Parts: sequence; C-alpha cells; structure tokens
Amino acid sequence: MPTNFTVVPVEAQGEERDPAERDAQRQEEEEDNRDRGPTGDGIARESSPFIRSAEMDRGNMYEGKNMALFEEEMDSNPMVSSLLNKLANYTNLTQGVVEHEADEDTKRKEVKVPRMGTFIGVYLPCLQNILGVILFLRLTWIVGTAGVLESFIIVFMCCACTMLTAISMSAIATNGVVPAGGSYYMISRSLGPEFGGAVGLCFYLGTTFAGAMYILGTIEILLTYISPSAAIFKAEDGGEETEAMLNNMRVYGTCIIILMAVVVFVGVKYVNKLALVFLACVILSIIAIYAGVIKTAFDPPDFPICLLGNRTLSKRSFDVCAKFTESNNETKTTTLWRLFCNSSLHNATCDDYFSLNNVTEIQGIPGIMSGVLIDNLWSAYSEKGSIVEKKDQSSVSGSEDMKIGGRPYVFTDIMTYFTMLVGIYFPSVTGIMAGSNRSGDLKDAQKSIPTGTILAISTTSFIYLSCIVLFGACIEGVILRDKFGEAVNGNLVVGTLAWPSPWVIVIGSFFSTCGAGLQSLTGAPRLLQAIARDGIVPFIQVFGHGKANGEPTWALLLTAGICEIGILIASLDSVAPILSMFFLMCYMFVNLACAVQTLLRTPNWRPRFKYYHWTLSFLGMSLCLALMFICSWYYALIAMLIAGCIYKYIEYRGAEKEWGDGIRGLSLNAARYALLRVEDGPPHTKNWRPQLLVLLNLDCEQLVKHPRLLSFTSQLKAGKGLTIVGSVLQGTYLDKCTETQKAEENVKALMGVEKTKGFCQIVVSPSFRDGISHLIQSAGLGGMKHNTVLMAWPQSWKRTENHFSWKNFVDTVRETTAAQQALLVAKNIDLFPTNQERFTEGNIDVWWIVHDGGMLMLLPFLLRQHKVWRKCKMRIFTVAQMDDNSIQMKKDLQMFLYHLRLNAEVEVVEMFENDISAFTYEKTLMMEQRSQMLKQMQLSKNEREREAQLIHDRNTASHSTPAVKASVAASVPEKVQMTWTKEKFVAEKHKNKDTNVSGFKDIFNMKPNQSNVRRMHTAVKLNGVVLNKSQHAQLVLLNMPGPPKNRKGDENYMEFLEVLTEGLDRVLLVRGSGREVITIYS
Repeated sequence: MPTNFTVVPVEAQGEERDPAERDAQRQEEEEDNRDRGPTGDGIARESSPFIRSAEMDRGNMYEGKNMALFEEEMDSNPMVSSLLNKLANYTNLTQGVVEHEADEDTKRKEVKVPRMGTFIGVYLPCLQNILGVILFLRLTWIVGTAGVLESFIIVFMCCACTMLTAISMSAIATNGVVPAGGSYYMISRSLGPEFGGAVGLCFYLGTTFAGAMYILGTIEILLTYISPSAAIFKAEDGGEETEAMLNNMRVYGTCIIILMAVVVFVGVKYVNKLALVFLACVILSIIAIYAGVIKTAFDPPDFPICLLGNRTLSKRSFDVCAKFTESNNETKTTTLWRLFCNSSLHNATCDDYFSLNNVTEIQGIPGIMSGVLIDNLWSAYSEKGSIVEKKDQSSVSGSEDMKIGGRPYVFTDIMTYFTMLVGIYFPSVTGIMAGSNRSGDLKDAQKSIPTGTILAISTTSFIYLSCIVLFGACIEGVILRDKFGEAVNGNLVVGTLAWPSPWVIVIGSFFSTCGAGLQSLTGAPRLLQAIARDGIVPFIQVFGHGKANGEPTWALLLTAGICEIGILIASLDSVAPILSMFFLMCYMFVNLACAVQTLLRTPNWRPRFKYYHWTLSFLGMSLCLALMFICSWYYALIAMLIAGCIYKYIEYRGAEKEWGDGIRGLSLNAARYALLRVEDGPPHTKNWRPQLLVLLNLDCEQLVKHPRLLSFTSQLKAGKGLTIVGSVLQGTYLDKCTETQKAEENVKALMGVEKTKGFCQIVVSPSFRDGISHLIQSAGLGGMKHNTVLMAWPQSWKRTENHFSWKNFVDTVRETTAAQQALLVAKNIDLFPTNQERFTEGNIDVWWIVHDGGMLMLLPFLLRQHKVWRKCKMRIFTVAQMDDNSIQMKKDLQMFLYHLRLNAEVEVVEMFENDISAFTYEKTLMMEQRSQMLKQMQLSKNEREREAQLIHDRNTASHSTPAVKASVAASVPEKVQMTWTKEKFVAEKHKNKDTNVSGFKDIFNMKPNQSNVRRMHTAVKLNGVVLNKSQHAQLVLLNMPGPPKNRKGDENYMEFLEVLTEGLDRVLLVRGSGREVITIYS
C-alpha cells in the first residue's frame, strides 16, 4: 500500500472582485436554491450507504463554489470525502449472470446419383470390413488367455458398442439425404465443423492405422505360416526371435505399403472389383471353421502336443515327443534329450525339470464332445516370457535353470491382462461405417444403411460369440494360448480346426488381410480429401487436390506415410489399441450427435429409422468412452488431446461454416436458458463488469470515423462480457437497406481487425437522435443487455450541421442516466493507442471528485489487464474542501484501496474556496453572449459557423495569453469587445426588420447567470489542477458532471466540459450508473 503523498493547495486565479458584486452573486444563488425544487435527475437510485438521500446536508453541500459543476447530483453522488467516512457500512447488492454466443456463414453440398441395394451396397462391405485379421490370428489366443467367459464379455461389450453406435448412425443417416462422405459428413453436419473436423481426422487416422494393422497381419501370415524361410533376419538364439520377427515385419511391411500405394494410384477400380473376391475368401474361411467344428464331433483331427510335465514344448526344434527311442533293441536318446542335456549319452547332465518329469503327448484338438470347454472357461493371464502350461497336468518342479530361455518351451511374447485384450480385440468389430461411407452410391440410403449395417453387425456378432464358445469347446487350452502355433508344427491355430485343410484358412486369411489393407489405402485418402475440400482445416487443404479424374494423389502419399509409422511399430498387438482409440472416439461422437439432436428436438430432426432413443445413444457414448480407457488410458488421453487440438485449431483458424449442426442448437438452448436465468435479477456487485454499447459514427461511405474507439473497447473488455457495437443511419429502412448491410459488413470487418468480440447492430431512424435513443433502450436481449455506453466526444460540436451535434450528445447523456446506465466519453479518441502499441511507462490518473458507484476505480484495473496498459501505474487524486481533513482523507482512501485489493498511488489535492476570478466571469459572459446571439439572430448557416469560430478563437486567445488575462481582469463586463461591429449590427437590423431591436442591445448590456459563473469557476479551477498534475499522464479519468435540468443551458454544459478537459491529450469522462460496481468483500 502506498505511503507517500502530498497535499497541494491551489491558489486563486485572478484578482478579487468588488464586494457589491459578491453580494449580488450570493443573492442570486439563494434564489436559485429556492427555485431548484427536488434535486438530482429524478431517477430512482439503488439503496447504498455511499449514495446520499436528498435530505442529507443539502445546505452544506451547496455552500462552496469549487464543486458547483456537480452540485445538482450531490444528493445521489456524494463527495469522496463523505464516502470515505462510510466505509464500515459497505454492502453488496443483488446477483445475476450473463452468457453470449457468436454467429457463422453458410454452404450446402451436392448429391450423387445412387445405384446399389442393401445387400451389395451395405451388408457385404460391412461384413468384409468387420471380419478380418483379428478373427484368424488372435481370437483363439484371446479365448485361451481370457477364458471363454471373459472372452465372451469382451466380445459382447465390443459388439454392444458397435450395435448401439449403428442404431445412432441409422437415425442420423435416415434424417435426410446423406451425400458421399459417410460418417464424416454425418458427424460434421450433426455436431458442427469443429467436432466434424476433429472426429473426421481421428476417423481418418484410425482407418490409416487399420491399413497398417492389416499389412502387419499379412506379413505375419506370410512369414509364420506360409513361408518361414522367406525371413531376411534370422534369430541367432531363442531370445532374439521376437526382435528378428519385428525387423522382418518392418522390411516386408515397407515393401508391401509401397506396392499397395502404387496399385491404388494406378488402378483403384480394380481394387473395388477384387473386393468381392476378398470377401469370398473370408466367407469360405469361416465356413471351413464351422465345418471343422462339426467334424470334430465324430472325427477329431490328429494334432498331437508334446508336454514336459505340464509345460508345452515347441515342436519346431524336434520331431519325436520322447526322451528315448527303441531302435534294433537299442535305446537311443532323442533330439529332445539333446536339447535339455549336455550330451547324447545316458549319463549326461540334464536339466532338473527334464529329469524329474515325463514327456507326454496329448491331442491338441480333442473335439467338441471332449468336455475341454470346462477347462477353458477361466482365464490364464501371464507375464511376458512365461512358459505356456497345462493347468490340470501334474509336474515336479526342479531347481530353476538359468538357461530356461534356450529350452524348446512355448513362451508368451507379451504380458496379458483383461484390458489389454479388449484393445487388441476391438479392431475386429470396426468397419460398421462401410455402408454409410457408400451412402452416395445407394439406391435408397435411408432404407439400406440401417437394415444392412444392423444385419451385418448381428451376423458378425453371432460369428464371434459362437466362435468363442466353439474354440473353447474344441481346442486344448495350451494350444489356444500358443499365439503362433509352435506346439502344432508352426500351423495357424484356427487352421488346425478347419476342414478340409489348414491351408484353407491360411490362404483365405492372407487374401482377406491383403484386401482389407488395400481397402484402407483406398478409403482413407478419400476421407482426407473430403475433409480438405470442406475447407475447415486450412493446413490440409493441399490434400484436397488430386489427379484430373479426382483421385486423391497427395492424400494417398500422406496416408502411406502415416501407415509406415504403424509398420515401423511392427507389432500387430501394439498397433491394434492405437486404431481402437480413434475408432472408439469416432463412434462416441456418432452417439453424441444422435443424443444431442434427440434431446434438442430440433424441427429438422425427423429420422425415418424409428427404433432409436437418446438413452441408447447415451449408453453407447458412455460405453465407447469406457472402452477407450479400458483399452489404454494413456492412448485414450493422447487421442483426446489430438482431437482437442484439432478442434481448437478449427475453432481458431478454420473457415466459418453454418451446417445447422446440433452443437449450434445446443448453444442456442444454452443461451436461452442462460438468458432466462439472467432475467432473475441484476448481477451481484462481485460479478459486475462493463457490458458495453459502443456508439460509432459512420461517414458517407459507411466507414467507421473513429476506429480507435473499437481498439479501446477491446482493451477495456479483453474479450469478456457483452459488447454491442451500434450505429445509426438517418433515413427510412426501405431506402437505406443496402447501406445498412454495407455498414454492418464494414463494422464487423473492423471488429475482426481490432479483435473486438461482440455483436453489431445498425439502426435506421428518421432522426439521428431517435436512433441513438432506440439503441440505448432496446439493444441486447433480456438479461443480455448493456449497462454502459461508450462514445466519442463530438469534437466539432459547434458545427450545427454535424449529425452528432451537442444537442444529440447532451440528450444521450440524459438518456443513459434515465436508463440507469454508466456512460464513458472518450475525448481525443484518435490519440488513444491501438492494440499493437505498448506503453512502457506512464500513469493512468483517476480524478475522483464524486462517488457514483466505483466505476473510476474499476476501469483502470480492467485496462491494466490488457498488454497495452499493463506497464502503466495507477494514480488516484481526490479533492479536499476547506472543511476536510486532508491527512485523514489520505489514510481513509489508502485503507479503501487496500480493501479493494488495488495498487495505486494516492494524492489529496486541496481546493480552498476563493473568489471567482475576472477571467472566469468574462469567459462565462462570452459563452452566454454567444449563445444568446445565435438564438436571436437569423444568421445563415455559413455565417453562424464563422461567428461561432471567431468567438471560440477569442476565448482561446484570452485563456492562453497572460497579458490579455491581466487586462481582462481589470475590465468590467459592459466593456467587453465582441466581434460584432457597428456596421454589421446596422446591416443585420435592416435585414431583419421584424426582429426585436432591444434584444440586440440587451446582448451588450447583459450580466452572466451566477449559476453558470460558479460552474465555470469549478471547470477552470479543476482544469488547472488536473493540468498541473496529469498533463503528461497516458490517460486521465474524470468524473463527468451531469447536464443541467434546465434544457436551455445545454450548450453552456458543453462549454463547461470543454474547459474542464482543455489541454489534456487522452481523457475518459466517466459517469456512473448510480449502483455499486466494486466491493471490498470476498
């Protein structure tokens, strides 16, 4: 809290006047007080301990001449010295809240001519995309690891998620025509461009990583089950097998991605034609699995498994499952013996576990009638590098061998747990959007999409759930947990069950994964191209271009590049959870879109698909979100962060779109709800902030005359609260319709440049004054109304042809007071800083004369939040009268600022009562003579303007020249030389014969009104004090006195304000609304 201050006495200007003159003045003052009647504006004010009643010490307040400019408002706006005595009674007022939204532009999309039906167009594509690599390569391993029951739960959760999403998607897809663009189109048009772009790009990334997963699955089938000898990297010992396999994946994957990209680039139509061939491979493979299950009931296939104790052995390293063999009555050791012992001799040193346990052989596929289902019901999760063991098999544990890694056991390659298996499995149920992605090619999309998609999900869900039970019922548990089929001579585990041959599954799954990879590389670039062409994400617009026939060349290159990232990860089990995140996020927002549209009940929400409900959509959305975090909480957070960044980028930089989306409807509903809440009452003092109505003046080209007013607005608001930028065009709306639109565009463009967030309102009115009145009364909506009016000082107010003349200005001041709104008037607005300027030093000076709610305290604090004013210091000056204790005022004001949590230097200025100077007397007389002459003489427009300017020049010269001041002080009012000559006077008399000649004589013999003299005295003295202290301040804030109740003195009021602010660069005149806007309480 500042401690240093000075008390500055201000000496009287000019010489004392004649005692008779003083007596005449006092007599006139008493008459004025008697005639004044009720004081103030006649406006009801809020009850506050800071606001005095009309009955309080009226006589004392009006005694002095120093504050005569503010005397008519003293009943409602007390002197600061009175205020500081009442700090202990400080109370809060009523409460409230405000919200606001913004608006955007519009565009529509075209539709293609449709051809395909439900079966070919939706059902089969969904079937092909859903059934794939996970079914053939990982489902048996998931069943063996998680057990039949937990596997059933995993598959049921994932299938339920896709079914609920399909129901929501069906509702959206049947709510009008869905052009080509599928899921992206549906989400973006339902949730808006920000959500649409974010989720569309996530869906694109998911589809791209799906391509990487399919390619990795293709290579795994090739190198593990078709041609193991094709591997480039060979493992030197058992511990390096995994690393060698990953390197082979990277090399082969890169080659295949290049090959597939070339195929897609050259002949995408052939890829589409081969789709049915690839689908046939999938269906044949599934039929082969069911046929094999049926065959196991009466003739199980012969796939023996070799166990050492309860440990499963890999048969890649030996052929005979025994320790010894009999040949020619001779017992010989086997290859298996040599793997566990240091020689082939019978007395060789062997592994303890090998010596203590027997080698046994069991059937890997005991058949559906064997009862193995009971053993496979429960989970068998394990750590990485664990040996795959048969649960119910007895064994004798030996001492741990340090070289266990080199033994021919079947090891687990990764640590397994429930949530990890969910992440690996989920990609096998994706692909439900395949039908909706072809919406532009369907005969009747509104019928085909729901029917085909739900039927495809039902079919695939049945296949998955039945396969879980059948695998658990037919295959031995150790084989199920053997991911790469090492215990069955390197065969594909699901292939061992198939009939007529394992090769049916191997070849079928190979072509299936190849086809799925090609489909991903075909679909993902088109999705990216659709997003790029929408123009909502500026940095990807280059990917909207392609070949002459529309093929997305650049998008294909980016897709191949992102796909390569998945290939370099090289592990199918690591890539699967990544694409699970992106697909789950996409499905979550499909459900959200349906729920939002249903709850909002927008008139356009009329889906033909009737079997949906918002609770189902909400359940689907919750399930998607839960699955994201179940799969991998850190992947989920990363995916959400990516989507969030894209959302904010589109919101900040993206092209404005109006798609009639649900989020816009949600915003409207939220705004309506907030507006109704705000109607409950005005905001609490703690929540009060200036909600601005900025009154702009436009030129004949409908351009803003003072752009700095909007700069100052953004500096004062910092993007918070309500801002309404208004202007008035004179005329009728029918005639000015085009000019109104042009003016609105110009104002909005300037608001964008100045970063002024708010609304624009242009009013057309027959008179400028009425238009301003309409804005003050009706701008805003409900509780979202302005409480403060900001306007520029009319610099050329003496020019009567100016639309914003002094008459309009004074009426505006009166109307803001009547409406209980604060008023800010920026004088010399063109000298105010732009948003790019920075003040590195300087002061914001507050001259706190009367308290009218605390606006003067709050405004500098708000300004200093902006970078333009941040380095400026705040100084508060207040005026002490003759009877005030300056020292105590200083302490009270410091304590007040301390409680307000404001840092400011405080200074108390003493203004002793002294006689009114001759200079003030003469200045008042000149002002009144000028006003009187303009009223009585019928001057032409040009002459009146010239006369006003001449009088103004004389006033300026007399104020600025000391020699002139001295001569004027010695003179008497009757001897004042005006600019009127005798010849001119005679000419005017002859020109206007009907004019009362005595009126002109009275001008030269008149005496100034004593009330005006006292007001001028206040203005002159205050101006002198302010200039002395604040001439070099960056901004000066002053209490703005109210206009006189007698409208005949309006022009004099303007002169008082001119004198009060003369010589200051940047001035903000502040007139409070009469309510408290700042509080010392928390």
